[in-house]
Amino acid sequence: MAEIMPAAGLTTLMLVLPLPIFCDGDACVIDRQAHNGIRRWLDNFDRLIICMPELQVADASADVSPLLKDDFGGRCRLVRLPDHRQPLPFMKALGPTTKRLDALIDESTHLCFAIGGLFGDWAAVAALRAAKKGRKAAIWTDRVESQVLGFTASQATGLRKIYWSATAWAMRHYERLVIRRSALGLFHGADCFAAYAAYSPDAHLVHDIHLSEESRISPAELDAKSQRSGPLSIIYAGRAHPDKGVLDWVEALRLLAQAGVDYHATWYGDGPQFDEARRAVSAAGLDSSITFPGPLRDRDALMRHMRAADIFLFCHKTPESPRCLVEALISGTPIVGYDSSYPDDLIKEHRGGVLTEGNPVALAHALKTLAKDRERLANLTRAAAADGYPFTDVHVFRHRSDLIKAAS
Repeated sequence: MAEIMPAAGLTTLMLVLPLPIFCDGDACVIDRQAHNGIRRWLDNFDRLIICMPELQVADASADVSPLLKDDFGGRCRLVRLPDHRQPLPFMKALGPTTKRLDALIDESTHLCFAIGGLFGDWAAVAALRAAKKGRKAAIWTDRVESQVLGFTASQATGLRKIYWSATAWAMRHYERLVIRRSALGLFHGADCFAAYAAYSPDAHLVHDIHLSEESRISPAELDAKSQRSGPLSIIYAGRAHPDKGVLDWVEALRLLAQAGVDYHATWYGDGPQFDEARRAVSAAGLDSSITFPGPLRDRDALMRHMRAADIFLFCHKTPESPRCLVEALISGTPIVGYDSSYPDDLIKEHRGGVLTEGNPVALAHALKTLAKDRERLANLTRAAAADGYPFTDVHVFRHRSDLIKAAS
């Protein structure tokens, strides 16, 4: 990307992200939503320095966009960082990478670092360097990484359990250290805010979404959806992973079928438990009712399916702030799933969803109740659209940008 030269009176935001960039020589691609994020940051800052770990193009998913030299009128500078998640390679790269980060901090007017890890977390390194220089930096995170890793440890055995438990313990203390030394805490969703706010000198609950106003369900679609009858249409979009509760999801739907409720449920996404989840569906004799088609890379198509669904069903087991819940609300699709601070905060104004205890029995009961009371489901549909209405990319990026400017 084009080199940024310091200019008096211009704002330059430095971002350090854990999200990788995929390169083959000078040809690079990034996640499509990250590409939109650059555009939205540049709505609010004159220039952007974005630092991301580099991986090979062969490792990229299908949902990516090219990052070209002349994109964004030369206002964005890309800095590729080494991707080292193991202790020894990370320590070898620490010295030279720290020097690069120091220089970038010096030429930036505003700083925002997206922490999320231990070894290889360059955002945390940059945050500590900024604090040492007396610079005011913002910390951003969308999940409680140490608790997520703790959940991973709880699923492991033997030496793996010991290793992941020790890493989660170290990560928890590292997170708090970095947050305490940073001027501003931007915590995506109420779960993250609840976990981290006490350690930040200036904590704020923020959101992150990459959907425009045009992504909202239209009034005509909402009216038609509210009057629909027939079998329930249930959807989820995300990784088939233990922390997403994919087997709980299947079990809740098995219990729903056992109760005689007619439905069709679809999980879009792949992951380590994809095959296991499919086997569980087959074992329950529900192949005609529950489908796992794999990931849907076409975001527009996924949003159409989201708007067409009656219920967005989720079983999240770790404190994080997945955008899929906001995407469901924008689509006028009530969120039904396990209770935690994040989804409860999303629907606090209009209650566009139902939250239950964290077990499949309670979830199946909630689904059965909605299937029998279509008037209540229609009301939830309208409430979900109202809860999702404020969440657009322009709004949430402006909110974070204003906070960063005010703190600097």
